[in-house]
Amino acid sequence: MWVSPLVMAYDYQLLIKHVFEYGKLYAPKQEIVYRDIHRYTYTDLYKRVHRLANALEELGVKKGTRVGVLEWDSHRYLECYFAIPMMGAVLHTVNVRLSPEDIAYTINHAEDEVILVYKDFVPLIESLKSKLPGVKKYVVLTDDNMPETSLTDLEYEKMLKDAKGEYEFPEFSENTMATLSYTTGTTGRPKGVWFTHRKLVLHTLIGALCLTGMRGLGRLKEDKEVYMPMTPMFHVHAWCMPYMAWLLGFKHVYPGRYDPRMLVKLIVTEGVTYTSCVPTILQMIVDNLPPGFKFNRLKMVIGGSRLTEGLAFKAIERGIYPVSCYGMTETAPAITGAFIKPHLLDMSEEELVRNVTVKAGIPWPLCYVRVVKEDMTDVKPDGKEAGEVVARTPWATDGYLNDEEKTKELWAGGWLHTGDIAVMDEEGYITIVDRLKDVIKSGGEWISSLTLENLLSLNPKVREAA
Repeated sequence: MWVSPLVMAYDYQLLIKHVFEYGKLYAPKQEIVYRDIHRYTYTDLYKRVHRLANALEELGVKKGTRVGVLEWDSHRYLECYFAIPMMGAVLHTVNVRLSPEDIAYTINHAEDEVILVYKDFVPLIESLKSKLPGVKKYVVLTDDNMPETSLTDLEYEKMLKDAKGEYEFPEFSENTMATLSYTTGTTGRPKGVWFTHRKLVLHTLIGALCLTGMRGLGRLKEDKEVYMPMTPMFHVHAWCMPYMAWLLGFKHVYPGRYDPRMLVKLIVTEGVTYTSCVPTILQMIVDNLPPGFKFNRLKMVIGGSRLTEGLAFKAIERGIYPVSCYGMTETAPAITGAFIKPHLLDMSEEELVRNVTVKAGIPWPLCYVRVVKEDMTDVKPDGKEAGEVVARTPWATDGYLNDEEKTKELWAGGWLHTGDIAVMDEEGYITIVDRLKDVIKSGGEWISSLTLENLLSLNPKVREAA
């Protein structure tokens, strides 16, 4: 093995704190907005993250401690995205849409010791407290007054105000666990999916490249891009978009609990230029726009389920330019995007929508994605022969927390099995046609429910197909 003679050279680990430091260096005066309630700068957030780390340390948080957060999309959540993993602790983004029983299960399975809980969820956690023996401390997050609660007298803003200012975030291995979230399925308990610092930094770097460098209807190329998530921050780091937006120095707008009127208001008043969401949220936005209203080219990354042609065309009519990406919780999440290959740029907008935009796309850089038959051989790239999507990427999870059997199934044959059925066209673009567990076989052929949905969406009498 070759060993570099430059033994004195400095080589640091890929830690989230380096993303954090660069965003503040690059855009110290950039704005972060929370609803119509709060507005501050990158520098302000930077200082508060240091205070949050000191405050959590006072509560006993150290390297390896699991910290659960129950919150809507907010500036506070962004502070947690940085402070908790940068301490060497683990950020557990609790899925507040799970049943109470499953929320208790995930908190216990994750071994959370500290819970940060927004006031909306205080009654829920109060009802579960007796079932959470491992939780030692609770902190309440609120936009106004501290609610009456038997949980704790610790309130987030006061805790930060009382904390020391400077915190020295430590160096440690880039393979240290940074975040933990739980998948949901139709059967069984949620499975814990975890990511290291290295995985999140790589996903952030490549994601920033894809957002700004890859050709597509949703490409970010304006000098004043403004990001607002419409993907829950408890779901796979809001697709890592907050980290990407911070690294790129974009203005952030956080909408709190989703409300169609508030979302549209913030998009207009704060000049939001790009967001990310699932097709149902896009449908909700389109349905709630005033007659004749049109956005000024709002870019929207679409994932979670397939974007239909009908919805894509309706969105473009309203000034919304969607671009599909594909992935899953286990891939952090993105592994493909509907990027336009250079030799396809002369297509009309309608041709691009039909042939590129609504497809899952081609692999992101550093990703290897295949569509395979049951014997793990590749399907024909003819847009007809279907198979399962399998992938390899440096930011995919190593496995499920404390579940060796499910981990082996996930990584069977050295490829991550997505459980999604797809076809690949001659250009290499992938189209998801169904879930492996849902697909119907008739006469040896797969019948795709998603293909039927897409056809229905093109009927002007059909508002939504699902």
